[in-house]
Amino acid sequence: MKKFLLLLSVIALFVSCEKKEPLPPNTYKINVSAPGVLNGLRAHIKIIDERRQEIEIDTAMVVNEQFTFTGKVNSAAIRILSVNGVQGSLAFVLEPGEIDIELYKDSIQYSKIEGSKNNDAFNEYKKNFRKINEAHVKARNERNAANQKSGQAELFEAKGAEMKQLAKKRADYPHDFIDENPDLDISLLILETQMLGSNQELDRFKSNIAALQDVINKNAANKFIGQKLNAFVAYKESEARLDIGKKAPEFKSPDPNGKLIALEDIRGKATIIDFWAAWCGPCRRENPNIVRIYEKYHDKGLEIIGVSLDGRSNQSNPKEQWLKAIEDDGLPWHHVSSLMYFRDPVAELYNISAIPATFVLDENGIIVGKKLRGQALENKIAELLD
Repeated sequence: MKKFLLLLSVIALFVSCEKKEPLPPNTYKINVSAPGVLNGLRAHIKIIDERRQEIEIDTAMVVNEQFTFTGKVNSAAIRILSVNGVQGSLAFVLEPGEIDIELYKDSIQYSKIEGSKNNDAFNEYKKNFRKINEAHVKARNERNAANQKSGQAELFEAKGAEMKQLAKKRADYPHDFIDENPDLDISLLILETQMLGSNQELDRFKSNIAALQDVINKNAANKFIGQKLNAFVAYKESEARLDIGKKAPEFKSPDPNGKLIALEDIRGKATIIDFWAAWCGPCRRENPNIVRIYEKYHDKGLEIIGVSLDGRSNQSNPKEQWLKAIEDDGLPWHHVSSLMYFRDPVAELYNISAIPATFVLDENGIIVGKKLRGQALENKIAELLD
């Protein structure tokens, strides 16, 4: 009996030694074991901002193949762990609480992370995403190999079809993961990363956002991400209204005399909507090309309406500068402006964030070209009128 009690005491002592003390609120502690990593090297936790710049937020020194980060954090966020002298980096979820990382110096991206539900789920997400991506790379290599050999046309086509399926699976996987894990912060963080790139499926975004409402309302940081996601969807939907093949949004705007000019009233067999400004150097350099195109095709039905984004804060007299630029550059077409810089209602309607910017419309007001300059602009007009 005494031996049994002694054994229980030893077990209890062992368990109590292993049990981690709770951390203060909004505190993180990251324990990293790093076999083979030299003493004295520096480890870093970094943020990747929206411009893909790395910003360091914490650092630690390797001692006896170990190091620890501690600090304050209010909410979950994806962060990057890197170590001087170790190739690559490790994405993980930084959040209040304690996590343990076993760092593999020869393949840091596969390092073992334990200690939170978000990191457990993120580990699974990264593993499955890598599998899909590796399968896509394999199919691409096999297709390329088939293309180098005669008599492999059927295999080439099959591998091409497989690549398309895997590319679709790769694009869908983040949204599928979120559908399966709508109660986790990491799902919201993954959705935030999907704003980068192009060709997003907005219906999936909106579905994910709706499913993540409880997570979004969890704290201020998550609410901010939710606002960004909703703004992103709204922007993409407004952008879709301006896709080639869509009817150009109608507008009315004042000319230099204050008279409202409507797009529908001046439209020709082909129409260029030209967003520009007197202060815009690239616009002024492009103007001779547009004048040349206008002179060549106006008699065949080309109309142009210039929408000026003058009204910048450092312009002492934006209207005077606008009119002078029209005269100096010899621009004989229709001109309108609210002299409100990028807040011009027409510019906002057409999602203009940089100039020069052009939209080419056919005789029915359908957008048939965008962002065309130089010879490309003339080629599109020739296609419509020659």
